[in-house]
Amino acid sequence: GLGDVYKRQLHHMASVSLEDIKKLREQLGTGMVDTKNALEEAGGDLEKATEILRLKGAKGNAKRADRSTSEGLVAAHEGDGVAYLLELACETDFVAKNDKFVALADQILAAVVAAGSGSAESALQAAAQGGTVASMIEDQAAILGEKVELRRVSKLEGERFAVYLHKTNKDLPPQVGVVVAYSGSDADTARSVAQHISFADPQFLSRDDVPADAVEAERRIVEEISRGEGKPEAALPKIVEGRVGAFFKQVALLEQDYARDNKMQIKQVVEQAGLTITGFARFRVGS
Repeated sequence: GLGDVYKRQLHHMASVSLEDIKKLREQLGTGMVDTKNALEEAGGDLEKATEILRLKGAKGNAKRADRSTSEGLVAAHEGDGVAYLLELACETDFVAKNDKFVALADQILAAVVAAGSGSAESALQAAAQGGTVASMIEDQAAILGEKVELRRVSKLEGERFAVYLHKTNKDLPPQVGVVVAYSGSDADTARSVAQHISFADPQFLSRDDVPADAVEAERRIVEEISRGEGKPEAALPKIVEGRVGAFFKQVALLEQDYARDNKMQIKQVVEQAGLTITGFARFRVGS
C-alpha cells in the first residue's frame, strides 16, 4: 500500500545524507537528481556513487553538443526606445548559479545591445572580447565543463518598457523573464501586466494577432467536441463561438483575465490605466 511506498522512500532518504549529495555535487558539478539517484543506487557509498556518476557522465559527454540544456537564466536590458531579453542555457542548476556563468550572460547582453541583435543567430555573430559572442561562449563552456547555449534573443521597440524577472528558485538566477513595450505613464500597472504575463504565458498580444489558421483549427476541434457531446444542432454555433472565445482568452494577452483580479480582462486594466501595450516578450528557461 501507500504506507509501504512512503516507508521505503523514507528509508531511502535516510540512507542518503544531504551533506553527501552536496559534497558530490561540488566535486563533480552534477545535478541534484542525478547525484541523489546515484547515491541511492550506491547505498550511500560515496566512491561507488562517484563511479556511477562518472560512467553516466562519460556516456552522456561523448559529445557536449548532444547534451540537453534545460537550466540557465534570463536577462534583460532596457535602453532608449529599445529593450532586449535573452535566455542563456546550460545543463545543470549547479552551473546556472556559477558566477562565471552569470558574468557570461552579462557580457553577452552587453554585446547584443551594442550590436542591436534581434535574434540568437545574429547575436552569436556579434563582436565580443576580440572575437564573437559564439567564441566567447565556447571558451566559457570549456571552463564550465558544460554545454552552454544562447537559446533566444528578443528585441522590442517601444516608448517605454516594463521588465519583470522572476526567480522560481531563490538560490538561482531568474528563470522567467518578461519585457512589455507600452505607451502611457502608469509604470506600476505596466509592471503588474508584466508579472501577469510571466504567470499566464500568452502567445499573442490581441485576438487579431492570432493566426487565422490557428483559430480555424480550434473552431473545427471545438465543433467536433460539441457535436460529439450531442449538443442540439441549433445551439451549436453559439456553443462553438463561446469555446473559441475561451481559446482567445487562453492565447491573447488583452483577452485574458487579469491574474490579480479575475473579474477584469487585461484590456480593461490597461484602458483604465491609460496604457497602450505595443508588444511583449516572455522567456522561461528550458521551455
